[in-house]
Amino acid sequence: MRRLIPAPVLAAESDEDLWALPELARAYAHPAPDGGWLRANMVSSLDGAVHHEGRSQPLSGEADMRIFGVLRQLADVVLVGAQTVRAEGYRPARRRAEFAAAREAAGQTSAPAVAVVSGSLDLDFDAPLFTSPHTPTLLLTGARAPADRLRRARDAGAVVVTAGEGPEVDAARIAPELARLGHRRVLCEGGPRLLGALAAADAVDELCLSFAPRLALGDAGRVAAGPTVPTPTDFAPLSVLEHDGFLFTRYVRRGALPGNREGGGQA
Repeated sequence: MRRLIPAPVLAAESDEDLWALPELARAYAHPAPDGGWLRANMVSSLDGAVHHEGRSQPLSGEADMRIFGVLRQLADVVLVGAQTVRAEGYRPARRRAEFAAAREAAGQTSAPAVAVVSGSLDLDFDAPLFTSPHTPTLLLTGARAPADRLRRARDAGAVVVTAGEGPEVDAARIAPELARLGHRRVLCEGGPRLLGALAAADAVDELCLSFAPRLALGDAGRVAAGPTVPTPTDFAPLSVLEHDGFLFTRYVRRGALPGNREGGGQA
């Protein structure tokens, strides 16, 4: 693995150094560790597809999965939409011995919680995501969610969080509600509708976008799908890594970073 942007700090930095988990963790350290930060991580083919036949795995690769795992271990909570949970067969986030000391020092749980966004609560509450997580799974829903499904979710051990006055979730309330529970470093793993709703609410601080060197074709949607906004939101590149033809980019929303670190500053 090699760094393209920014230039390596040390002339001796090597591909092998960046491949090591501690180096990747430093490369993806949260720019605002003491404040709230919502980071999204998505993968796209060269022709803009976010999945192939309903799943993102065919677009992924060894380095992509390595970064995926590191980003999870840096997060307090993994945020995901219900459709993605169903399509990808989501399971609880793992405990990883390599990150145990760092998570403990940061006051984090042994494994990040998973927070599922769903208005209908059409989920399998007998799945491991709810029955055997290391950290209880959160369920973000609206105040008018189906009462029978709410009871089923609570019986399954989910922590229900109200983040909307109607049946659906208000994207602008997601990060504040998670922060209220102590989850300030949020990693959103999609899908496109959830990411689009967060972007429309101006709630996305950072986008980690992996480009797979593949053409997927088909009718897959974009990385983010949502309402038209009056003005496109400006992001600045923070870093670009390359491995085996994959590009791993980081963009931050202009004005989101503390100090003056936008536009290619050291990650």
